[in-house]
Amino acid sequence: MKAAWYEQNGPARDVLQVGEMETPQPGPGQVRVRVHTSGVNPSDCKSRAGSRPMLASRIIPHSDGAGVVDQVGPGVPDERIGERVWIWNGQWGRAFGTAAEFIVIPSEQAVVLPGNASFEAGACLGIPALTAHRAVTTDRPCAGEIVLVQGGAGAVGHYAIQCAKLLGARQVIATISSPPKAEHALAAGADAVIDYRNEDVPARVRALTDSRGVDRIVEVDIAANAPLIPQILARDGLCVAYGSSSPEVKLPFLPMILSGAAIRFFIVYELPTAARLNGIADLTRWLTAGRLVNAIATSLPLQSIAVAHEAVEGGRLVGNVVVTV
Repeated sequence: MKAAWYEQNGPARDVLQVGEMETPQPGPGQVRVRVHTSGVNPSDCKSRAGSRPMLASRIIPHSDGAGVVDQVGPGVPDERIGERVWIWNGQWGRAFGTAAEFIVIPSEQAVVLPGNASFEAGACLGIPALTAHRAVTTDRPCAGEIVLVQGGAGAVGHYAIQCAKLLGARQVIATISSPPKAEHALAAGADAVIDYRNEDVPARVRALTDSRGVDRIVEVDIAANAPLIPQILARDGLCVAYGSSSPEVKLPFLPMILSGAAIRFFIVYELPTAARLNGIADLTRWLTAGRLVNAIATSLPLQSIAVAHEAVEGGRLVGNVVVTV
């Protein structure tokens, strides 16, 4: 099979290569998926660059993808063959991800993709969409809440706006950094946007919420935004953090304790089973009904995987980056 891989950490153009590898065979409880699309996420790029130890001497990157089940292992019904599916955790805790013509994974990690959803959309669900869903459902329902989505034009932020609105949030505010990103967030359903580069975020939040603050923050960079938390959260509000630009976070203790603020951390790769199943059920329902917008910024061939990684790292594109296999 054709595949992309790296054998050492480093810059995309230096370490990523494309060639032929042995085609994998499914074992007990597994399915083999002929991959059509492979999603590129920031975590994939960070892993390739060396953010975590390599699991093997050769790594096929990417955890997200979509395609068609073409073989099943013992214990998996033959009826699964031919199913259009999307993949989660394709390269979490294992060496070979979705940047290849085939991937073998446990059957439950291949989720049926509704017929009206494209393979490109399917390649964006495992990390961005499930992260967004978990962020707006953690600890309590977001129905009736005022939600602030930090980085509303990002891959996760774009889905978080939609998930919050679909789950009944009273108001969704998004931070953005440019007019095109403002348009993107508003098109996703944000009720208001705040340009964090040119506006006073706490002042704008107070103005938009009658000085009350927000009930929930969906936080893409808690290290950078920690000082803002007690200034923008309502009493006993919740900040749900899924990302950070630094391994350490400094929080203002007195303002935090006086506001009763809570912070919840999570990583999408290790979601509780019930939370993941709930997210999959909601995403499937919304996709089937045509209510979930999937923003694809660019789609590149596998041979251009290094360009795809650089596009994600550059952060200039609005939408998800997908590699076609």
